[in-house]
Amino acid sequence: DVDVTIAEASEAMVNANPQLIRTRDITGGDIYTLAEEDMGMNWEDGLTYNAVEDGWTDIGEIEDVVLDQNGKIAGVVAEVGGIWDLGDKHVMLPIDGLKLVPVDDTEYSVVTRASLDDLQALEDLDEGFWN
Repeated sequence: DVDVTIAEASEAMVNANPQLIRTRDITGGDIYTLAEEDMGMNWEDGLTYNAVEDGWTDIGEIEDVVLDQNGKIAGVVAEVGGIWDLGDKHVMLPIDGLKLVPVDDTEYSVVTRASLDDLQALEDLDEGFWN
């Protein structure tokens, strides 16, 4: 029976990985930069963060999570600059330049080594690209 197989697979997935994260827990989260305090740490060596740290600068907000055709996270659409949605821009940040950071049990932010100036220098993402 297909329904039983789907139910069993769903239960097995949740039981096997209780740390699953929904995209709605990521969208709306803040984007922080380490650009000012990057002390030569090797970003690629499995560096993780368990919480937002003091001194991180909030430089934007996660507007959307982008998946590739295989369902893996490819990056996020970030809203940077501006005030109250005036003068802001939307840019694509690849996942390999981000680290996911839990804020609490249900919300996440990301941290990047890019500065606000770096992000504002990126090309504005044309929303028509997605249509």
